[in-house]
Amino acid sequence: MKKLVLVSTVAAALFMAGCSSKAPEVDMSADANKAGQQGMMSDAERLNSLQAQVRNVYFDFDKFNIRPDMQGVINQNASIFNQAGNYKVMVEGNCDEWGSDEYNYALGVKRAKAAKDALIAQGIAADRIEITSNGESKPVCTEKTKSCDAQNRRDEFRLLP
Repeated sequence: MKKLVLVSTVAAALFMAGCSSKAPEVDMSADANKAGQQGMMSDAERLNSLQAQVRNVYFDFDKFNIRPDMQGVINQNASIFNQAGNYKVMVEGNCDEWGSDEYNYALGVKRAKAAKDALIAQGIAADRIEITSNGESKPVCTEKTKSCDAQNRRDEFRLLP
């Protein structure tokens, strides 16, 4: 009789173990933390991601008005800056090498101001935008060609924490 009870108990235990409806216990907190970390960016990563999407605005020789073909760039940048929350925006006006240092500095200020005004028109708060001029001091191209000069006549935009 004892054998029968013992065999029945073992058989029942084996049957129950094989047909268990209880889900195995797995610690999901490590996986959840990893997924959460991938889904959330640090402030620096977010700033770098947004900054990578920002484009320069280019100007004609001796001009500071926003060209019609650059208005789309202003609109795209404004959209990015709206996503950036409270980050400030630095607009840096740049010039080619033609003209005196003083003239190019003043032209860089006018270019930066034109971009600031265009961003304000797109809904960016004026107190979030700072301007500066580099004049001709920060060329991106130094060849003596017209296409190189055109690359230097630009506004660059930087997001600031």
